[in-house]
Amino acid sequence: MASKDDILGRIREALADRPRPAPVPRDYRRALEPGTDVVELFAQRAADYRATIHRTTAAGLGAAIAAAAGGRRLAVPAGIPRDWIAGLSTVADEPPLEVADLDRTEGVLTGAAVAIALTGTVVLDAGPDQGRRVLTLLPDLHLCVVRADQIVGTVSEALARLDPTRPLTWISGPSATSDIELNRIEGVHGPRNLHILVVV
Repeated sequence: MASKDDILGRIREALADRPRPAPVPRDYRRALEPGTDVVELFAQRAADYRATIHRTTAAGLGAAIAAAAGGRRLAVPAGIPRDWIAGLSTVADEPPLEVADLDRTEGVLTGAAVAIALTGTVVLDAGPDQGRRVLTLLPDLHLCVVRADQIVGTVSEALARLDPTRPLTWISGPSATSDIELNRIEGVHGPRNLHILVVV
């Protein structure tokens, strides 16, 4: 008998007389209260995570992106709408940029698959306006466009809109971690600066 089998056998024997675990309740809230302004709640929660929020209209989106970019050279996915980047300094990820080239860009501009008001989270699914996951991990600045109709109230509602077979990236504020003394450090696993352009 292998050591692993021996160890697992002893664990099963030790747990044989234990009661079975209680069922986990699944009756949690799946939607926000009717009348909740999900756009406003999303903006508040995302700002709590230190994301910078820009509210704009579809007509003003190009100007809002240019202002947020601040003259930086941005990497953009192949499927980004052309009117988003008119007049900007950009480099397309087609053919795919080498990691070193991407690391030298000053930022990235993407769309989003869905956003969650309750948690202030943006979800990317590698769609045409979002591109490869690495695009949003290396540059120091991420500009993310979120339309009001992409904002849902809860995680349950977001999951209903997402395809679980796609590569999903869940973003709640700039990349950050804390050491044992709880000193916050930003930019460890992704961009230090997240700007979300909410199109209302």
